Parts: sequence; C-alpha cells; structure tokens
Amino acid sequence: MVEVNAAQNEVLTERMDSVVILTMNRPSVRNALNPPLMRALSRELSAAAVSEDVRAAVITGGTNFFSAGADISAMSSLTTSSAILTDMSSLWDEVGRFPKPLIAAVSGYAYGGGLELAMACDMIVSSEDAKFGQPEINLGIIPGAGGTQRLPRLVGKNIALEMILTGKPIGASQALAAGLINRIVPRELVLEEAVSLAREIASKAPIAVKLAKEAVNTGLNLDLASGLLLEHRLFYMLFGTSDQKEGMRAFLEKRSPAFRGE
Repeated sequence: MVEVNAAQNEVLTERMDSVVILTMNRPSVRNALNPPLMRALSRELSAAAVSEDVRAAVITGGTNFFSAGADISAMSSLTTSSAILTDMSSLWDEVGRFPKPLIAAVSGYAYGGGLELAMACDMIVSSEDAKFGQPEINLGIIPGAGGTQRLPRLVGKNIALEMILTGKPIGASQALAAGLINRIVPRELVLEEAVSLAREIASKAPIAVKLAKEAVNTGLNLDLASGLLLEHRLFYMLFGTSDQKEGMRAFLEKRSPAFRGE
C-alpha cells in the first residue's frame, strides 16, 4: 500500500505499508534546514511515533542531495540571546528521540545541519558519490546540532576533529570505513535500499525492536555494568509479550512468525 500526503509543503509524506518516507522539499535551496522544515519533520515523526500502522521511517532529500545544511540566511542575523531563544538545535534532538527505527537515505551530500540530521537517524544508506561534512568552522561557528557529539561517537575523535576543524568533507568510501554510514549503493537505488532496510526491520517484533534501540542508545551513555543491567531487564520484560511466544513457537514449527506488536 502506498499513501502520499503533500499537506506540509516543506516535507512530503509517503506511506509504503508499515514504512513512512519523509522527503525534505526545499530543492531551490538544496534542502537548507530552516525552522519550518525542521518543525514539519518533527510533526511527521511525532505522528509516526504514535501510529500503530508505522513501524519504521526513512528521511530523504531526494535524488540530487540530502541537505546543504542549516539555512544561513535565517541564521546570519542571530545574536547570542536570539539564538538561545530560537533553540533550533532542539528540533534535531527531537529527531534523535524518535522511538522507532529511523533511516537516512543520503544522495549527493549532507553538510552541516544536514549531516547532523542524518546522524540523528539510526542508520545511513548512502549514494556512491555522497559527501559528508561539517563546514561550520568556515562560517566562524561550530556544529551546534550534534556534530561535535554524535560525529566522534560514530567515527572516533581524530577523524571527527579533522572534519570539524578543517571543514573538509569526506566521501562515501571513507565514511563507510569510518563507521559513519551503513552501506553504499548507486544514487538511483538509495531510497529503494533504505526502504528495503526499513521494511526488513519493520517485519520484526515491534516491541523487541523498540527495546533493542533503547538498550543500544541508552547503553552508550552508561558504564558496562549499568548497560548490562539495562539489557537484562529489557530482555526479561520481552518474555511477557505475545510476540515472544509467537516468535519462539514459529521457530519450533519452522514457519515465519506473524508479529503483532503485543
């Protein structure tokens, strides 16, 4: 089943079975991220988060580019106080808190806030010619929507600092080797590959998927002993679900499970 909703001009929404596809829609400015676009993304993700029909989501910028970054025309006149009051960065944080699997489909390039948006997702599918960069230093600022925090956690301190302090982007092959992205495909197949990955995950037990994501994301900020304790508790909790009974019964009966999110 495919459903398309263009009610929000900044973001086009499409449903493919249990996967929602969110396409940023500011092509004239290469999907520069301004407050209206980020708020539209936040609204669509909030709706997907509470929908029982949605099990995974994909964010894309289209075939030519993901995003050139934050809209500089909207930022150039900010002062310290107005930047604090605007608090645009909180919108990236909301993306990062989406409870279901979230995949970025990156074609062309993801720079600045665009890379930070991709990193706020759980996985990144990239085109062969994609480039990833944090060029904020060239504007006299630093990354402010997760770049100095998520990037080192993904690629390590040294590569992150080189990218942030020089402002130079890296290509898809280096991004893959560094652990920034999950896979590389031809540009024309990026969205298809991202949706295929989302569909595969969406076919699994929804509660187990949600708790697995919670265990990994929360555990990254805990010491090993605390992380293991969290994992154990979530693991035991799943034995109270119908999906656990169905999954193990299907395994023993040598058939595919029919998970219902219960």
